[in-house]
Amino acid sequence: MKGAALARDEPIDAVYTWVDGAAPGHAEALERHARNAHDRSPNRTRDNLELLRFSLRSLERFAPWLRRVVLVTQRPQRPAWLELSEPSLRLVHHDEIFDPAHLPCFNSFAIVANLHRVPGLSRHFLYLADDYLLAAPVRRSDFFWPDGGHKLYFSRRGTPSAERVGDRWISRWDAALAQSNALLDDAYGQRARRVTCHAPLMIERESYEACAALWRTEWERTRASRFREPHNLAPEYLYPWYLQHERKGRAVPRLSRWRSAAYWGLDNRLALQRAALAWLRLRPMKFLCLNDNFDERASPAVERAVRRFLERRYPQRSRFER
Repeated sequence: MKGAALARDEPIDAVYTWVDGAAPGHAEALERHARNAHDRSPNRTRDNLELLRFSLRSLERFAPWLRRVVLVTQRPQRPAWLELSEPSLRLVHHDEIFDPAHLPCFNSFAIVANLHRVPGLSRHFLYLADDYLLAAPVRRSDFFWPDGGHKLYFSRRGTPSAERVGDRWISRWDAALAQSNALLDDAYGQRARRVTCHAPLMIERESYEACAALWRTEWERTRASRFREPHNLAPEYLYPWYLQHERKGRAVPRLSRWRSAAYWGLDNRLALQRAALAWLRLRPMKFLCLNDNFDERASPAVERAVRRFLERRYPQRSRFER
């Protein structure tokens, strides 16, 4: 694998994935294809906190060196507050990067597996889910070593075992991690691997395409899955470990420590959420993920508490807002 090094002033785009489950027509389209309660879960499509708005504020504030923002979403969706005339913003719909036979798609693994197909995308691009926030100034050096190798962020959690994939208690996320790890074991030998952080991921298109080609059958099966399936792979986990194995030390994993990445699951326990938000206000870190772990309905009191946290931390409107 060649592995393209980063030029000093090479432009880099930020690519977001976003969807709004409350958008007109979305619920009806989902219901036509959903088969079970997992497919109907609102956790991955709920936009009650407008986290993308605050993520873009954080991006403008803490990573002004990025060339432009590409927002990938379902047609005809777009956030009502988005300033479409902003020249550094580009809206890309799924039908521009997907095989039409695979649409509509409600599967984040399939969407991430198609991101490198965005036309005109920079050679290196930074992938962010809409619930990722920058919490401090972020530089190119947070993603690249001086020799051009990638910095990879991993948590302290080990990857689930493939033997658990058939367990009805295992989440689709953990199942995808386990399946991806089994592919890595077959290709590079069995070893313990940590889970990637919920944090922005720098992707180099050539090596991403090579990763997809190495596991073409599994990658294509994931692209074709409208919903998360137990047999899916997780590109945001598989690709960093592929780099680590192929680049022989030029893509070096780093444990997520105190000053790197934080993950917090938002749920309806008000006292716990208030305590966690107070803790996050004080914690030094580069990246923050606020994941939707609410039930079918989110607590209005928790929503208000989280909105206050976000408004205080990111008060300045970005150029991407009307």
